[in-house]
Amino acid sequence: MSRRRCLQARIDDYLAERRRQGFHLRSRYAFLSSFARFVEAKRHRGPLTAELMIEWVRAGKDGHGDEGTWARSWGRLRHFNYYLQQFEPDTEVPEASLFGPEPGRVAPHIYRDDEIDDLLAAARTLGPSGSLRPFTYETLFGLMASTGLRVSEAIHLRDADVDLKRGMLMIRQTKFAKSRQLPIHPSTVKALARYRKQRERHLPTTTGMPFLIGSRGRRLGLPLGERQAHRVFTGLRDGLGWVNRGGHEAPRLHDLRHTFAVRRLVPWYADGAEVDQKMLALSTYMGHAEIFYTYWYLTAVPELVAIAAARFEQFADLAGDDDA
Repeated sequence: MSRRRCLQARIDDYLAERRRQGFHLRSRYAFLSSFARFVEAKRHRGPLTAELMIEWVRAGKDGHGDEGTWARSWGRLRHFNYYLQQFEPDTEVPEASLFGPEPGRVAPHIYRDDEIDDLLAAARTLGPSGSLRPFTYETLFGLMASTGLRVSEAIHLRDADVDLKRGMLMIRQTKFAKSRQLPIHPSTVKALARYRKQRERHLPTTTGMPFLIGSRGRRLGLPLGERQAHRVFTGLRDGLGWVNRGGHEAPRLHDLRHTFAVRRLVPWYADGAEVDQKMLALSTYMGHAEIFYTYWYLTAVPELVAIAAARFEQFADLAGDDDA
């Protein structure tokens, strides 16, 4: 067996183990398989060495990567090497700090109410005229904004998962292999009911059908594609000409989820509520594997950082008065 085939087998086993733990790792297979091809091209034999790994990391993106990209790749590769070391003890696991710290999560674009209104209005103008398509995308974007769903969760909803009588969504086996039930606001219930009524004018409801459906040609009745959803969003976003307030190149569809979280946290924090207690409920609602991912908003989103700073100043002033 060639070194590449042997290494690829280890990669497959590693990813299978991680998936059993609830991780999806969609991009990790391509990432590690690229490393296996590199090792084969180098005709490397024997245990993996730090020198080989450094060369591969630096060669990423045709050698045009930056330190942040290298650090992120380095972290992913080291994690696999720890796994590989169980079976091949001579595998080197170099220092984590070789390329510096991995970049932190980038601040999202937090949408204003008028931006969300404009997005939904723009979705209603989508063609072709008389089709279900504008209703579908208005409903998708509105659902994400009002519930904080991931786009993959929204487009994979089945019709049976949308219980409008109880005002409840069933989100099945999504990220981290978790399912959860979500209560939804009465205004969201009304919007989903309107969409279902429109959909039935184009296609009768059947057992197991998606809630949000494609409406063009052979895709009529099939689930929306995630790439398709992003492509439509990008076209609408570019036409609206928003000013980007996040750390990414432009506002993203996923930022609707971040906006949902911040809109819950800002009033709690501003009103002096017991945020720690409410945070657990929010984390569960959003399907976070760890509450850490919810607390991240308190350090990465300017709106929340400003509130935290103001509260600290107020506390410091009170402490100063006590000392006087």
